[in-house]
Amino acid sequence: MELFQLVDRGGSVIGEATREQCHGNPRLIHLVVHLHVFDAEGRLYLQRRAASKDTNPGLWDTSVGGHVHAGETVAAALAREAREELGIDAGGAAFLFDYLCEGAFESEYAHCFELRWTGPVAPDPAEIETGRFSSGAEIDSLLGAGILTPLFEREWPMLKAARAARGEAG
Repeated sequence: MELFQLVDRGGSVIGEATREQCHGNPRLIHLVVHLHVFDAEGRLYLQRRAASKDTNPGLWDTSVGGHVHAGETVAAALAREAREELGIDAGGAAFLFDYLCEGAFESEYAHCFELRWTGPVAPDPAEIETGRFSSGAEIDSLLGAGILTPLFEREWPMLKAARAARGEAG
C-alpha cells in the first residue's frame, strides 16, 4: 500500500494517507516533487503521461513529478522519482519554489526544482508514453489547448518568473 506524506496549507508534515484517500479528497493535501529538466540550449523536457496513469493520462507534464512517501524526505523523493521516471541523477538539482495547488479532485503541495542535464534520458514506459525537449515559445503556444496538465499550466508562469529572476530564458 502506497502511503503519501500529508501536509498542512503551509507545507508542514501532519500525517499520512493512502493514494486512494488522497486522490478524490482535496481536503487531504499531499506532498509532491517536480523536477524541471533543461538541456544545454535551455529547452525544457516535457513528458507525455502514460495512458494508464490515474490522473491526467496522455497529457504533457513537467519533466519529473511524483509523490513524497510517508516518512520520506523531499530530497529522497526527488532522487527516487528522477531515477524512476527518466533514469537520471537529480543530485545537481536546485530548489526553485514551493506552492499549494488546490483542486476539485486533489490538493498538492509542490516542491519545485530545476536541473540542467546533458546526458541521456531513459523514460520509463510504465510512467511516460514519450518525451521531448521544448522551447519556452513552444510551451507558451500549447497553453490552453487542453494537452498540458492543469498543474503544469499553473506552474509554467512561476517557473518562467523564477528563471527570469536569475537572468535565464523561460
